[in-house]
Amino acid sequence: MERGKLKPYSLSKAYGLLEPGPVVLVTTAAGKKRDVMALSWHTLLDFEPPVIGFALSEGNYSYSLLEASRECVIAIPTAAMVSTVVRVGNCSGRTVDKFGKFGLETAPAAVVKAPLLTDCFANLECRVIDRSWARKYNFFVLETVRAWMDPAARNPKTLHHRGWGSFMVAGRTIKVPSNKR
Repeated sequence: MERGKLKPYSLSKAYGLLEPGPVVLVTTAAGKKRDVMALSWHTLLDFEPPVIGFALSEGNYSYSLLEASRECVIAIPTAAMVSTVVRVGNCSGRTVDKFGKFGLETAPAAVVKAPLLTDCFANLECRVIDRSWARKYNFFVLETVRAWMDPAARNPKTLHHRGWGSFMVAGRTIKVPSNKR
């Protein structure tokens, strides 16, 4: 049934309409094991310090490392890293050292054990503060405990996942009058 110019749309594709923010790379570490994965489903829940919620499938290797360590790094890549982001997202850390295979440069984080990704323009060290929805919805709530930014990155173009291998690139910034900074 149609509604004016609106036509039915597949529920399996509808998630691509609600893309919440830039694609990120999440690093995790527990004991001697570590992983990096691509993640596009996250949301800001509070501002200072930033509290972030994200959905992480129980089937992902990173899920077990996050459960064990209760901490991670959320690294924000630029659009120039799209090929690396897709390759990281299309293989499992259970069988592949993604850091070595994809040439991801790391640096030790200051607070958490998961590594920073130095090729990304920003890194957020996070600790899990609420996992009450983890078993039911694969949803974790994290508090940012330290933030890192490349000062040379001015208006970086970020990737936004639209579903099924499709990305939008954000980069143009507009300003409108506001009472807030």
